[in-house]
Amino acid sequence: MGTRPTAVPAEQLRYRVPPTFDDVDAERTHRKQRLAATFRLFAEMGFDEGVAGHVTARDPEFDDLFWVNPFAMHFGQIRASDLICVDHDGNVVEGAYPVNAAAFAIHSQIHANRLDAVAAAHTHSPAGRAFSTLGKVPDPLTQDSCAFAGDTGLFDDYTGVVLELDESKRIAAALGDHKACILRNHGLLTVGTTVDAAAWWFIAMERSCEVQLLADAAGDPVHIDPAEADKTRGQVGNEFVGWLSFQPLYDRIVSEQPDLLD
Repeated sequence: MGTRPTAVPAEQLRYRVPPTFDDVDAERTHRKQRLAATFRLFAEMGFDEGVAGHVTARDPEFDDLFWVNPFAMHFGQIRASDLICVDHDGNVVEGAYPVNAAAFAIHSQIHANRLDAVAAAHTHSPAGRAFSTLGKVPDPLTQDSCAFAGDTGLFDDYTGVVLELDESKRIAAALGDHKACILRNHGLLTVGTTVDAAAWWFIAMERSCEVQLLADAAGDPVHIDPAEADKTRGQVGNEFVGWLSFQPLYDRIVSEQPDLLD
């Protein structure tokens, strides 16, 4: 008979932790590659809708610049080298493509008002759009949706395509210090201290909206107790969990579509 294996010492296990950088160029490349991977994943998940939708990452060196997808390029074709860099006046300072005017309007105000938010995501995803017509935030119906319990804003207005800074300032105010916001009759918006977390929160919020739409259609769903929902948010809704949850998706999409890193 063989010898029973003993426990592997904790210090020998490969725990995943967010990277740190001593070189700003390396950090910029990292953020851009994470951003490109996000677009590829969002394309697979059906979050693209014509020319609508944008995800941004603050430049690690210049706080008033952010990287964003080129206007009218399909999410599924975006590479890190395709991303454009925009200042808070809407000028493209690096790249070969124009910026989506709505992307500039919304994201410039978020990055200006939320210095903790490295990244922000907004697309016209199906469940998010459907849920946004209800004019409310998701209920704590499942363990996963508790990530957003008490941490979701509501922009309870709609005045057309967001092109004016006054409206984008109101969206930023509705977001407040939350990780997510429902834009009524429009869709979802999420932010994170990393590109990874902002992307994961968007995916998780979309799925939470879909689950609630299904549950409400099926009957009268049981809500999680508010105190338990709050406790669970601390367990599944912190920024490290948001970052970590994105890693398997990133690994898989890079393995299947390595050109996104170019």
